[in-house]
Amino acid sequence: MQNTVHIIGAGISGLSAAVRLANANFKVHVHEATQQAGGRCRSYFDAATNLTIDNGNHLLLSGNRAAVAYARSIGTEAGLVGPKRAQFPFVDLTTGQRWQLDLGESRLPLWVFDEARRVPDTRLRDYLALMPLIWAAESKLVGNAIPCDGTLYQRLVQPLLLAALNVDPPEGSAGLAGAVVRETLLAGGQACRPLIARDGLSAVLVEPAIKLLQDKGASIQFGHELREFAMAAGGVGELRFGGDTVTIGPGDAVVMAVPPRPAAALLPGLKTPTKFRAIVNAHFRFDPPKGQPAILGVVGGLVEWLFAFPQRLSVTISNGDRLVELPREELAQAIWDDICKATGVQGDLPPWQIVRERRATFEATPEQNALRPDAVTNWKNLFLAGDWTDTGLPATIEGSVRSGNRAADLVLAMRQA
Repeated sequence: MQNTVHIIGAGISGLSAAVRLANANFKVHVHEATQQAGGRCRSYFDAATNLTIDNGNHLLLSGNRAAVAYARSIGTEAGLVGPKRAQFPFVDLTTGQRWQLDLGESRLPLWVFDEARRVPDTRLRDYLALMPLIWAAESKLVGNAIPCDGTLYQRLVQPLLLAALNVDPPEGSAGLAGAVVRETLLAGGQACRPLIARDGLSAVLVEPAIKLLQDKGASIQFGHELREFAMAAGGVGELRFGGDTVTIGPGDAVVMAVPPRPAAALLPGLKTPTKFRAIVNAHFRFDPPKGQPAILGVVGGLVEWLFAFPQRLSVTISNGDRLVELPREELAQAIWDDICKATGVQGDLPPWQIVRERRATFEATPEQNALRPDAVTNWKNLFLAGDWTDTGLPATIEGSVRSGNRAADLVLAMRQA
């Protein structure tokens, strides 16, 4: 008899769980409250730029094993593209200095011993000062674990941790930061090759998953918002949607992969993060100049990372609460000014779009990290997924996929019990 699983939410966490379970011969039903899949990781056509853009610029690394394996499982690993070698060009807008961090191809961080491949004006001992971060407790602050000043911090550690944690690094969880460092810088260049979805997040990570699920007989309903769980005999007995009710049979399972606020509303008493930070993304219809790298780290400006796509330059600004209320045109012009400095291009403001995700990620502080729940709930057939659950990582695509995998593995274990 084929087991049934209901996935609530069609973001990356829900889709990764659904794909894993469909491949394990489960009958999968996906219920999504909105009219599109992907959650905060999706693409859409933007009339202002006349381009398909992503709602956020997401960078993966070759060491993000779960995310890369997920792409492979839906046949789109080739859609994650990047340089053959782990190299990261940077520019400092205050000094005009440019350099390239070259992490090489080793499984070990041998690059720190080569002055030509390190951050300019840094010494080996600067890197050794980061060692306390590697195994720090999640309850410890980054600012209490390592020195948050100096050239190495400003030119590498701060941009890396700001992108990963989405909070000012000194106030972030040292344990979460340490997990990022262990899986990237400490794992050598082989784990640090940057990867981007050149054709868009939806084309690479979302739409192929939906097609695979449908080909395997899964049902996917959009505009199908769960309003209430009805519990019975220690588990979920019914799923109550706006206009219909679904009965959960013996041996069936439910994976709830929704954001923390609706999760807490559906499961009173569920512990979830309560504070969030914004991310600002900007997209400009402009052909990247010849030789422009796919990803450029920017120091000393408003912009942090500049992505070059066909016909488009896009930027990401993390910890962006201070920019959420700024007039859009003023913000677009300030970002474009930074892009001109970083790339050497000139010209008036081209067609643009600003995307402000006010609650992009949970606040990756020790206090909020302590509120992340495990995938297991008090109900025997209900499991949680989402980058805000206790993955051991900050809120990233890698964390999303791992959470979906964990929930799926718990469903599989339930079937075998």
